[in-house]
Amino acid sequence: MSGSRQALLMTAIVLGALCTAGCKRDSAAAGTPWNKVRVGYIGITCEAPIFTAVEKGFFKEEGLDVELVRCQWATYKDALALGRFDVTHHLVMYFLKPIEQGLDVKFTGGIHRGCLRVQAGTRGNIQSMKDLKGKIVGVPGLGTPPFMFATRVMAAQGLDPSKDVQWRVYPAGELGLALDRGLVDAVADSEPIGSLLLAQGKVHNIADQAKDAPYKDEYCCAVLVNGTFLAKNPRASAAATRALLKAAKWVSVNPAAAARLSVEKKYISSSVDLNAVAISNLDYVPGVAGAELAVSQSARDMKTAGMLAPRTDVDELARKAFVHLDGVSDEWLKGLQVERLADGRLDGARDIRLYADALQRADGPGNCCKRK
Repeated sequence: MSGSRQALLMTAIVLGALCTAGCKRDSAAAGTPWNKVRVGYIGITCEAPIFTAVEKGFFKEEGLDVELVRCQWATYKDALALGRFDVTHHLVMYFLKPIEQGLDVKFTGGIHRGCLRVQAGTRGNIQSMKDLKGKIVGVPGLGTPPFMFATRVMAAQGLDPSKDVQWRVYPAGELGLALDRGLVDAVADSEPIGSLLLAQGKVHNIADQAKDAPYKDEYCCAVLVNGTFLAKNPRASAAATRALLKAAKWVSVNPAAAARLSVEKKYISSSVDLNAVAISNLDYVPGVAGAELAVSQSARDMKTAGMLAPRTDVDELARKAFVHLDGVSDEWLKGLQVERLADGRLDGARDIRLYADALQRADGPGNCCKRK
């Protein structure tokens, strides 16, 4: 056989092998259709965009076949990391430490802002975060988002959260009672606890994620995608992110309708009125650049507060944690139109104090960031 014919034969063999390998990969991928996506949820108020994306058909508009997977707080991070579901939206600070430690998940877009606060009792003389030195601060749990936010702000203002304050843990619905009994001087909490305590005249804000710079434009919750799923299926990851961001925009203009939908479809255990009050205290403004900034700022502050390892490069962590996906941009969101329902808005007569009785129960509904 001539050299040229040998070369042609070898080329044919190599191309055939590549084609076969490629076909095997396609066949394996075909075992799970590209549009099959599992979306995790817990069953809390701030997940309204997840429920909306299902019930209003936003996932279907993106060509997705979605299965909802209900999870528990205790195993939520592990379930996402292990691929028991593919996509969700959740708290930025809650996932940054695990990502630093190797958890393979990615943020892809922001859902809502401003649900965390630090509040001082009105009976004391605490007027600022610096006045917390030597005081006792109540939190719903060490490692919870309210604790992490309080720690961030303290460190940013020159306090050592591990030495300058005492931390005491109480159920979220009992933080006000701890203030009444003088067991704590201040509390760190999330919606709707913070607004309830304000309405009852028990506290005043000394740090408010919804109003205080640099936190006021920072996202609490963002879309998260399992890293392995994203690598294998960027198309579905982008489509799911778009569906959730569109749903967040729909919730922002139809909060009362979102509250009804979540309760009537039995996604959460609450009343429509209570859920409407909770949703009204969250700022649903979906975004991409802002979410990326929130990841970076949260990482920087968490390191300052000692919640990340001293050796961690926060810029590299932020780059690792956030990804940009095709068709997911602020420009797209700016031009995105959603329906405005005649009965979608709140009537203005809602009172956060409607929560009082429910929140005294251990399973009080509607707390955006409550950890059970």
